Amino acid sequence: MALIDIRPSALAGTWYEANPKTLAAQIDEWLGKAQIPNLNGQVLGVIAPHAGHKYSGFVAAHAFKTLQGLTPDYVAVISPFHNYSPYPILTTSHQAYSTPLGNIEVHHQLLEEIQKKIDTPITKISNDKEHSLEIELPFLQRVIKKDFKLLPIMIRAQEPEISQKLGLALAENSKNKNILFVASTDLSHFYEQKIANKLDKEMLKRFESFNPESIFEAEQTGKGFACGRVAVSTTLWATQKLGADKTQTLYYATSGDVTKDFSSVVGYGAAVIIKTK
Repeated sequence: MALIDIRPSALAGTWYEANPKTLAAQIDEWLGKAQIPNLNGQVLGVIAPHAGHKYSGFVAAHAFKTLQGLTPDYVAVISPFHNYSPYPILTTSHQAYSTPLGNIEVHHQLLEEIQKKIDTPITKISNDKEHSLEIELPFLQRVIKKDFKLLPIMIRAQEPEISQKLGLALAENSKNKNILFVASTDLSHFYEQKIANKLDKEMLKRFESFNPESIFEAEQTGKGFACGRVAVSTTLWATQKLGADKTQTLYYATSGDVTKDFSSVVGYGAAVIIKTK
Protein backbone atom coordinates (compact mmCIF):
# COMPACT_ATOMS: atom_id res chain seq x y z
CA MET A 1 0.00 0.00 0.00
CA ALA A 2 1.39 3.39 -0.99
CA LEU A 3 2.15 5.81 1.79
CA ILE A 4 0.13 9.02 1.76
CA ASP A 5 0.97 12.45 3.13
CA ILE A 6 -1.21 12.92 6.22
CA ARG A 7 -1.88 16.07 8.22
CA PRO A 8 -1.44 14.96 11.82
CA SER A 9 -4.04 15.97 14.37
CA ALA A 10 -3.21 19.26 16.05
CA LEU A 11 -5.97 18.90 18.65
CA ALA A 12 -6.10 15.32 19.94
CA GLY A 13 -5.40 15.27 23.65
CA THR A 14 -6.13 18.97 24.13
CA TRP A 15 -9.24 20.15 22.28
CA TYR A 16 -10.74 16.67 22.27
CA GLU A 17 -9.98 13.19 23.55
CA ALA A 18 -6.93 11.43 22.11
CA ASN A 19 -8.11 7.91 22.92
CA PRO A 20 -10.27 6.71 20.01
CA LYS A 21 -12.67 4.66 22.15
CA THR A 22 -13.15 7.49 24.63
CA LEU A 23 -13.62 10.03 21.84
CA ALA A 24 -16.15 7.87 20.01
CA ALA A 25 -18.08 7.15 23.21
CA GLN A 26 -18.22 10.82 24.18
CA ILE A 27 -19.49 11.92 20.76
CA ASP A 28 -22.02 9.08 20.66
CA GLU A 29 -23.29 10.08 24.11
CA TRP A 30 -23.87 13.66 22.98
CA LEU A 31 -25.56 12.49 19.80
CA GLY A 32 -27.82 10.24 21.83
CA LYS A 33 -28.87 13.05 24.16
CA ALA A 34 -29.39 15.65 21.42
CA GLN A 35 -33.03 16.11 20.52
CA ILE A 36 -33.87 17.51 17.09
CA PRO A 37 -37.27 18.22 15.53
CA ASN A 38 -38.65 16.49 12.47
CA LEU A 39 -37.02 18.08 9.46
CA ASN A 40 -39.21 18.55 6.43
CA GLY A 41 -36.84 18.53 3.52
CA GLN A 42 -33.42 17.48 2.29
CA VAL A 43 -30.46 18.33 4.50
CA LEU A 44 -27.72 20.04 2.48
CA GLY A 45 -25.55 21.20 5.34
CA VAL A 46 -25.10 22.27 8.93
CA ILE A 47 -23.66 25.12 10.96
CA ALA A 48 -21.68 23.97 14.01
CA PRO A 49 -19.48 25.54 16.70
CA HIS A 50 -15.74 24.90 16.94
CA ALA A 51 -14.62 25.29 20.54
CA GLY A 52 -13.06 22.45 22.50
CA HIS A 53 -15.45 19.51 22.69
CA LYS A 54 -16.03 19.90 26.43
CA TYR A 55 -17.38 23.40 25.82
CA SER A 56 -19.32 23.12 22.57
CA GLY A 57 -19.51 19.39 21.81
CA PHE A 58 -23.09 18.94 22.96
CA VAL A 59 -24.23 21.92 20.89
CA ALA A 60 -22.38 20.58 17.84
CA ALA A 61 -24.02 17.19 18.29
CA HIS A 62 -27.41 18.74 17.48
CA ALA A 63 -26.15 19.82 14.07
CA PHE A 64 -24.37 16.58 13.24
CA LYS A 65 -27.28 14.42 14.37
CA THR A 66 -29.20 15.70 11.33
CA LEU A 67 -26.59 13.98 9.13
CA GLN A 68 -27.14 10.51 10.59
CA GLY A 69 -28.20 8.07 7.91
CA LEU A 70 -26.85 10.21 5.08
CA THR A 71 -24.16 8.79 2.78
CA PRO A 72 -22.36 11.66 1.07
CA ASP A 73 -19.45 11.10 -1.27
CA TYR A 74 -17.96 14.47 -0.32
CA VAL A 75 -18.14 16.82 2.65
CA ALA A 76 -17.01 20.43 2.36
CA VAL A 77 -15.94 21.79 5.74
CA ILE A 78 -15.65 25.57 5.56
CA SER A 79 -14.05 27.38 8.47
CA PRO A 80 -12.34 30.62 9.38
CA PHE A 81 -8.55 30.79 9.62
CA HIS A 82 -7.76 32.30 13.01
CA ASN A 83 -4.02 32.91 12.70
CA TYR A 84 -2.43 35.63 10.62
CA SER A 85 -1.92 34.71 6.99
CA PRO A 86 -1.31 36.75 3.82
CA TYR A 87 -3.48 34.25 1.96
CA PRO A 88 -7.24 34.96 1.69
CA ILE A 89 -8.34 31.33 1.18
CA LEU A 90 -6.40 28.29 2.32
CA THR A 91 -6.56 24.52 2.13
CA THR A 92 -4.27 21.72 3.16
CA SER A 93 -1.44 20.45 0.99
CA HIS A 94 -1.73 17.03 2.63
CA GLN A 95 -3.58 14.12 1.07
CA ALA A 96 -5.57 13.32 4.19
CA TYR A 97 -6.51 14.57 7.65
CA SER A 98 -5.87 12.36 10.66
CA THR A 99 -7.90 12.12 13.86
CA PRO A 100 -7.86 9.37 16.51
CA LEU A 101 -10.82 7.86 14.62
CA GLY A 102 -8.87 7.43 11.39
CA ASN A 103 -7.91 9.29 8.24
CA ILE A 104 -10.11 11.27 5.83
CA GLU A 105 -8.86 11.65 2.27
CA VAL A 106 -8.83 15.15 0.75
CA HIS A 107 -10.34 15.59 -2.73
CA HIS A 108 -7.74 17.90 -4.26
CA GLN A 109 -9.12 17.51 -7.78
CA LEU A 110 -12.44 19.07 -6.82
CA LEU A 111 -10.63 21.87 -5.00
CA GLU A 112 -8.66 22.55 -8.18
CA GLU A 113 -11.87 22.68 -10.19
CA ILE A 114 -13.27 25.25 -7.76
CA GLN A 115 -10.07 27.30 -8.09
CA LYS A 116 -10.70 27.63 -11.83
CA LYS A 117 -13.99 29.43 -11.10
CA ILE A 118 -12.61 32.16 -8.83
CA ASP A 119 -9.80 34.70 -9.20
CA THR A 120 -8.80 34.54 -5.53
CA PRO A 121 -6.11 31.88 -5.03
CA ILE A 122 -6.76 28.89 -2.78
CA THR A 123 -3.35 28.44 -1.19
CA LYS A 124 -2.16 25.04 -0.01
CA ILE A 125 -0.38 24.93 3.34
CA SER A 126 1.09 22.11 5.41
CA ASN A 127 0.94 21.26 9.10
CA ASP A 128 -1.51 24.03 9.91
CA LYS A 129 -2.79 24.30 13.48
CA GLU A 130 -6.27 25.62 12.61
CA HIS A 131 -8.72 24.16 15.10
CA SER A 132 -12.00 25.31 13.59
CA LEU A 133 -11.85 22.82 10.71
CA GLU A 134 -10.36 19.78 12.44
CA ILE A 135 -12.70 20.00 15.44
CA GLU A 136 -15.67 19.02 13.22
CA LEU A 137 -14.06 15.90 11.74
CA PRO A 138 -14.59 13.39 14.59
CA PHE A 139 -18.32 14.19 14.53
CA LEU A 140 -18.43 13.51 10.80
CA GLN A 141 -16.57 10.25 11.33
CA ARG A 142 -19.17 9.09 13.85
CA VAL A 143 -22.33 10.06 11.97
CA ILE A 144 -21.35 9.14 8.39
CA LYS A 145 -21.01 5.38 8.13
CA LYS A 146 -19.12 5.26 4.85
CA ASP A 147 -15.91 6.63 3.45
CA PHE A 148 -16.20 10.17 2.12
CA LYS A 149 -13.74 12.64 0.70
CA LEU A 150 -13.08 15.98 2.36
CA LEU A 151 -13.01 19.48 0.88
CA PRO A 152 -11.25 21.51 3.59
CA ILE A 153 -11.50 25.26 3.03
CA MET A 154 -10.20 27.83 5.53
CA ILE A 155 -11.01 31.49 4.91
CA ARG A 156 -8.91 34.39 6.18
CA ALA A 157 -10.52 37.01 3.92
CA GLN A 158 -13.41 39.03 5.36
CA GLU A 159 -14.81 40.55 2.16
CA PRO A 160 -18.39 39.58 1.28
CA GLU A 161 -17.45 39.55 -2.41
CA ILE A 162 -14.85 36.81 -1.94
CA SER A 163 -17.29 34.81 0.16
CA GLN A 164 -19.99 35.08 -2.49
CA LYS A 165 -17.72 34.13 -5.39
CA LEU A 166 -16.37 31.15 -3.46
CA GLY A 167 -19.86 30.02 -2.46
CA LEU A 168 -21.16 30.20 -6.02
CA ALA A 169 -18.08 28.34 -7.31
CA LEU A 170 -18.65 25.64 -4.71
CA ALA A 171 -22.25 25.31 -5.84
CA GLU A 172 -21.37 25.17 -9.52
CA ASN A 173 -18.88 22.38 -8.93
CA SER A 174 -21.24 20.51 -6.58
CA LYS A 175 -24.13 20.07 -9.00
CA ASN A 176 -25.02 16.42 -9.46
CA LYS A 177 -22.58 15.47 -6.71
CA ASN A 178 -23.56 13.81 -3.45
CA ILE A 179 -22.10 16.48 -1.17
CA LEU A 180 -22.76 17.99 2.26
CA PHE A 181 -21.57 21.30 3.69
CA VAL A 182 -20.37 22.11 7.21
CA ALA A 183 -19.93 25.76 8.21
CA SER A 184 -17.77 26.16 11.31
CA THR A 185 -18.38 29.16 13.55
CA ASP A 186 -18.69 30.30 17.13
CA LEU A 187 -20.81 33.32 18.00
CA SER A 188 -20.04 36.29 20.29
CA HIS A 189 -16.90 36.25 22.40
CA PHE A 190 -16.31 37.39 25.99
CA TYR A 191 -19.50 39.27 26.77
CA GLU A 192 -21.53 38.83 29.93
CA GLN A 193 -24.14 36.08 29.51
CA LYS A 194 -27.21 38.28 29.07
CA ILE A 195 -25.49 40.49 26.50
CA ALA A 196 -24.13 37.42 24.69
CA ASN A 197 -27.60 35.90 24.55
CA LYS A 198 -28.96 39.03 22.88
CA LEU A 199 -26.12 39.30 20.37
CA ASP A 200 -26.24 35.61 19.52
CA LYS A 201 -30.00 35.57 19.11
CA GLU A 202 -29.65 38.30 16.51
CA MET A 203 -26.85 36.52 14.63
CA LEU A 204 -28.76 33.24 14.57
CA LYS A 205 -31.71 35.21 13.22
CA ARG A 206 -29.44 36.41 10.41
CA PHE A 207 -28.43 32.84 9.64
CA GLU A 208 -32.10 31.87 9.49
CA SER A 209 -32.91 34.77 7.16
CA PHE A 210 -30.83 33.01 4.48
CA ASN A 211 -29.48 36.42 3.51
CA PRO A 212 -25.67 36.13 3.69
CA GLU A 213 -25.19 39.89 3.34
CA SER A 214 -27.19 40.46 6.54
CA ILE A 215 -24.54 38.54 8.50
CA PHE A 216 -21.92 41.13 7.56
CA GLU A 217 -24.34 43.96 8.36
CA ALA A 218 -24.88 42.56 11.87
CA GLU A 219 -21.13 42.55 12.45
CA GLN A 220 -20.65 46.05 11.07
CA THR A 221 -23.41 47.50 13.23
CA GLY A 222 -22.49 45.58 16.37
CA LYS A 223 -25.82 43.74 16.52
CA GLY A 224 -24.28 40.27 16.44
CA PHE A 225 -20.96 38.55 16.03
CA ALA A 226 -19.61 35.30 14.58
CA CYS A 227 -15.92 34.52 14.13
CA GLY A 228 -16.83 32.24 11.23
CA ARG A 229 -19.19 34.69 9.54
CA VAL A 230 -17.41 34.27 6.19
CA ALA A 231 -17.61 30.48 6.49
CA VAL A 232 -21.35 30.69 7.16
CA SER A 233 -22.03 33.21 4.40
CA THR A 234 -20.03 31.13 1.90
CA THR A 235 -22.00 28.05 2.87
CA LEU A 236 -25.32 29.86 2.60
CA TRP A 237 -24.47 31.22 -0.85
CA ALA A 238 -23.45 27.72 -1.97
CA THR A 239 -26.42 25.83 -0.57
CA GLN A 240 -28.91 28.49 -1.66
CA LYS A 241 -27.65 28.11 -5.23
CA LEU A 242 -28.16 24.35 -4.85
CA GLY A 243 -31.78 24.83 -3.84
CA ALA A 244 -31.71 25.16 -0.06
CA ASP A 245 -34.28 27.62 1.25
CA LYS A 246 -34.31 27.20 5.03
CA THR A 247 -31.83 27.47 7.89
CA GLN A 248 -33.21 26.18 11.20
CA THR A 249 -31.56 26.76 14.57
CA LEU A 250 -31.48 23.56 16.59
CA TYR A 251 -29.70 24.47 19.83
CA TYR A 252 -27.89 27.33 21.51
CA ALA A 253 -25.71 27.59 24.60
CA THR A 254 -22.66 29.43 25.87
CA SER A 255 -19.43 28.42 27.54
CA GLY A 256 -20.94 29.76 30.74
CA ASP A 257 -23.56 27.03 30.65
CA VAL A 258 -20.67 24.57 31.02
CA THR A 259 -18.24 26.47 33.28
CA LYS A 260 -20.93 28.33 35.28
CA ASP A 261 -18.88 31.49 34.90
CA PHE A 262 -21.31 33.87 33.19
CA SER A 263 -19.12 36.99 33.38
CA SER A 264 -17.35 36.38 30.06
CA VAL A 265 -18.73 33.74 27.71
CA VAL A 266 -18.51 32.46 24.15
CA GLY A 267 -21.70 31.68 22.26
CA TYR A 268 -22.35 28.44 20.37
CA GLY A 269 -25.16 27.68 17.95
CA ALA A 270 -26.16 24.61 15.93
CA ALA A 271 -28.28 24.87 12.80
CA VAL A 272 -29.29 22.80 9.79
CA ILE A 273 -29.63 23.96 6.17
CA ILE A 274 -32.55 22.36 4.31
CA LYS A 275 -34.05 22.22 0.83
CA THR A 276 -37.79 22.12 1.47
CA LYS A 277 -39.13 22.40 -2.09
